[in-house]
Amino acid sequence: MRTRPLTSAVLYGAITAVCALMLVPFVLVLFGAFKTQGEFTADPGAWLPRSFTNLDNFATLFERGFGTYLLNGVIVAALVVAGNIVFGSLAGYALAKLRFRGRGFVFAMVLATMMVPIVAVFVPQFLVAVQLGLVDTLLGIAFPMLALPISVFVVRQFAHSIPEELFEAARLDGAGELRIFAGIFLPLLTPALATVSVLTFLTAWNAFVWPLVIAQSQSTYTLPVGLAIAAQSNQTTEYGVLLAGAVVVLLPVLVLFLFLQKYFVQGIAATGIK
Repeated sequence: MRTRPLTSAVLYGAITAVCALMLVPFVLVLFGAFKTQGEFTADPGAWLPRSFTNLDNFATLFERGFGTYLLNGVIVAALVVAGNIVFGSLAGYALAKLRFRGRGFVFAMVLATMMVPIVAVFVPQFLVAVQLGLVDTLLGIAFPMLALPISVFVVRQFAHSIPEELFEAARLDGAGELRIFAGIFLPLLTPALATVSVLTFLTAWNAFVWPLVIAQSQSTYTLPVGLAIAAQSNQTTEYGVLLAGAVVVLLPVLVLFLFLQKYFVQGIAATGIK
């Protein structure tokens, strides 16, 4: 009994130390966003900036068109999240609650596509985008991510936790599959959809290589590509501007996760994602 408080103190101390260690990069990014290029050159290892009221890096960032990149990123991420909620929930419902020949094989193919590196399908994706006239468009950037395998997997796994009796009772009452899907399945799917929203938003928000390939002009660049360009000046990387952009990029992700944290944790626990 006497050792229990000591054990708890050691455990919480270790957790606090690990959390503090994980926060160090974020703190360095935040502090660096307020430092001038001269401060980086004079003392690269310094943590604190000379002034926390210096917003020149943020002003420079948006003067170089970062607002356009930010808007493009929001539009692409919204398209990707909406597409995965629609297609992921439909496919997940079919794979979990409908019985048809080859259902196991289809689900196996979904899992198999999760193991294929994204860069391995860039060439066929680009050829399809050219044929559809989606090159240098925001829809073309979002198109390959509109139905990600992870969204189908999350919804399908969560659907198994919903009692089958609810669907059987609705079918006995004469409800069709679309009515069951919209009236019973979707209202119970909130935790899974929150998980899908966070995961797919992060995928679209952080995508770099595909937007760089498909976008042909700066007017269609998204955040990661635009940030790499906005931080360059006279063939020199302005680290303060770069870190200021990183802070701006991080904020929407942080807000989304805090807003959906409760449902996200429930969805992760129910689907068994490690």
